Amino acid sequence: MAQTLNLAEATIAQLSAAMAGGTLTAVALTSFYLERIAQIDKQGPRLNAVLEVNPDALFIARALDAERRQTGPRGPLHGIPILLKDNIDTADKLHTSAGSLALASSYAPNDSYVADALREAGAVILGKANMTEWANFMADHMPSGYSSRGGQVLNPYAPTHTPGGSSSGPGVAVAAGLCAAAIGTETSGSILDPASENSVVGIKPTVGLISRTGIIPIAMSQDTAGPMARTVADAALLLGVLTGVDPADPATGASAGRAFADYTPFLDRKGLRGARLGVVRSYGHDRLSDEEQRLFGSALEMLRAQGAELVDPADIPTVGEKGWRSRVLVHEFKPALNSYLAALGPGAPVKTLADVIAFNSAHADAALKHGQAVLESAEATSGTLTEPEYINSRLQDIRLAGAEGIDAVLEREELDALVLPGSWGCWVAARAGYPSVCVPAGYMAGGLPLGLTFTGTAWSEGALIRLAYAFEQATKLRRAPDLVG
Repeated sequence: MAQTLNLAEATIAQLSAAMAGGTLTAVALTSFYLERIAQIDKQGPRLNAVLEVNPDALFIARALDAERRQTGPRGPLHGIPILLKDNIDTADKLHTSAGSLALASSYAPNDSYVADALREAGAVILGKANMTEWANFMADHMPSGYSSRGGQVLNPYAPTHTPGGSSSGPGVAVAAGLCAAAIGTETSGSILDPASENSVVGIKPTVGLISRTGIIPIAMSQDTAGPMARTVADAALLLGVLTGVDPADPATGASAGRAFADYTPFLDRKGLRGARLGVVRSYGHDRLSDEEQRLFGSALEMLRAQGAELVDPADIPTVGEKGWRSRVLVHEFKPALNSYLAALGPGAPVKTLADVIAFNSAHADAALKHGQAVLESAEATSGTLTEPEYINSRLQDIRLAGAEGIDAVLEREELDALVLPGSWGCWVAARAGYPSVCVPAGYMAGGLPLGLTFTGTAWSEGALIRLAYAFEQATKLRRAPDLVG
């Protein structure tokens, strides 16, 4: 089986079956990805998606192979190599820097909840993926996929096209077959955008479904980790592994009784039959190119062909509301980051946001290629979250994005979910803390990918996975990038 299995494109189920059948080992699979990283990420097309490789990856794989022989696998992730975005803590020989030179020497004292869950499931943490520096919360015009520490990530379908941000490295690594799957993070579009731009599947969960403990933050109200994979099934498998109530993260308390440890039962090929979907056209569509409009229209026809009923348009009533200019992120970043840096302990290279700004200024040639106006704007806040501007923005976001926004249109039109092209409009669900799933929807001129995003109310991941899986299985639109090697 291993001789005929295309490891660069194989699903987690296929890899797990090959290991169970004795035709593949975790060591062989890990070695394959390491060779591929050397071949096409650091040479050839030089995608620059992988920032660091775990020096213990092969040792971990060897131990997991021995465990499989002795006591059997822990589950479907046993021996499966996974990349983590560089803002997710791992208490090992890997740094966690959010792409910043200020944290280039920083080692996390503890595993993040996410890393710990992956280890418990038997995954091999292969390394850290590059990203847009500070999760694209540093400068007004930071290119997606650029970090001072890691340089520029390239899109494997078109090197001159954006790789999407800020989970650029995870998205590119998955698309190019540098890992079995990856974990990204999103505050507003940072999983959905690179998923769409790199023709992979991205799940941005409800805030609180996955613990944020040990993740370099932007904003407590919107941050979440989420899986990125080549198939909906793989992403759903990963999502279940990552859920759970974490006493260190109060947001996860609301997930009790609403989360699933296994989302694979939602993988229903007939999941679009009878589904009632709303097509959101109230924002972003006037900026879509003709090719994006064509592909989105084709995706809508495919949904109809699979038995879905489309309500078109199904506009979110609050979009365009006068005065809805949120300042939540700029206020939450300073206290969130300062808390994270304090937890690193006395040996942390920087201890506050002010230290980060000062470090960048002192190393401007290397660290400030695109400036740091956003960091400076956040530092200018009190850091106490007492400003009326912040409190009003936060309450307004909850109301206009949630109850009077997404929830209102879902209830008004009796919808199962909303559908949107690519990551357009992702900011509304992000402000509400609501989930979305992006799945490949085809290719434009020049081979550029576009995704289709399903968005729902809080804790509706299962329903969104069902819809996305049915679309994926009916269309089979994803194709691998044309890479040498």
